[in-house]
Amino acid sequence: MSGGRGGAVAGLVPHPRSLRWKIVLLVALACASMALTVGVLVHDSVLRRSLHEGGIRAGASLEKALEEAAAAGEEGPLASPGELPDPLLRQIEHGGEATFYEDGPPAPVFWAARNEGGKLYAVEVDMTADLLTRQALDRHMWKYSLLTLGVVVPATALASELPARRLRRVARTARRITAGDLDARTGPVRGGDEVAEISAVVDSMADSLQRRIDTEQRFTADVAHELRTPLMGLVTSAELLPEGEVTDLVQGRVRVLRDLVEDLLEISRLDAGAERSRPGPVDLAGLVRDAVKRTGLAARVSAQDAAVVETDPRRLDRIVSNLVVNAHRHGAGPVEVVVTGRTVTVRDHGPGFPADLLAHGPQRFRTGTAERGRGHGLGLTIASGQAKVIGAALDFANAPDGGAVATLSLPPDGTPADA
Repeated sequence: MSGGRGGAVAGLVPHPRSLRWKIVLLVALACASMALTVGVLVHDSVLRRSLHEGGIRAGASLEKALEEAAAAGEEGPLASPGELPDPLLRQIEHGGEATFYEDGPPAPVFWAARNEGGKLYAVEVDMTADLLTRQALDRHMWKYSLLTLGVVVPATALASELPARRLRRVARTARRITAGDLDARTGPVRGGDEVAEISAVVDSMADSLQRRIDTEQRFTADVAHELRTPLMGLVTSAELLPEGEVTDLVQGRVRVLRDLVEDLLEISRLDAGAERSRPGPVDLAGLVRDAVKRTGLAARVSAQDAAVVETDPRRLDRIVSNLVVNAHRHGAGPVEVVVTGRTVTVRDHGPGFPADLLAHGPQRFRTGTAERGRGHGLGLTIASGQAKVIGAALDFANAPDGGAVATLSLPPDGTPADA
């Protein structure tokens, strides 16, 4: 439940690399660009219309003033050149009549002037009302553009949450598959869009991977079973050979082959989930000492506050012996085994575990790097599998001063093996 809440919180926190917030940002930029474009176009259009109408009004005002003055036998609205803007005077010199907009101060006006009979006539029309109208229009456009953004951006964020949530669901499934949970599936995703297609592809990939692994496991088990019968006959025949150097060599190779087949059979049972823990009270320190002794390999065993645990002694013996054998085969002495409470630590002083093993755990038929020595890579795989059967945690690390460290932590008594 806590993971679900964490995912929901993560989806609401703005993150520059989140697809959801990229969509929100893109929509916000699109809306802002559209509002700016429309605002500029409307402002320009209204300004041109206002100037056009202002010029017409100014010309009509000048014409009316001249007509009224002529009807009354009076002089029209005379103006001196010093009273008129220079651009207006230049236009009059070329055409004899002109209009010009002067944007204040103190107020915006539209001039209309005419040179008639060597006299200069001019009037001005106050454009303050037009300016205030344009300014009010600009304010309203910006206000409603911001209001639109305030509605569209949250709506986009909410609308993009659903596909983002579906994508996170697919990502969680992919991470579970990467972590080894091959039963993880996204399941049917509604929508029939690209997210649903990605979900279907991830599930199809997991199904294909599961089938391949099942095929590999069945093949391994079948090969091991098929080899077991003739191998037993080979072991018996090798024991009947006369004593000699060649006989010892043959018997040694046969034993290696027998151990390999037994390891393969054990792995196939672990893969199939056929192994079951049979717990009982175990003196942890005593069992570890006996297990190390049975390997016939040198190892320094020490115990501190060792507990009596409830576990499967045969499987625990198998785990400890495999760890010790691996430390000698792929590491370097001295090998140290320390029992503390419910924890068993096996350490060598070799080159340490390879990075691939530390990142992904032990894998069959892989020993990591050349400096870890030769082998089939089955010992640690079996140890990890048996640790899961008894509900223990087996962790691998490298000591700061060199050497590989394997730590087996037994669960509290009463903890089920599949916990």
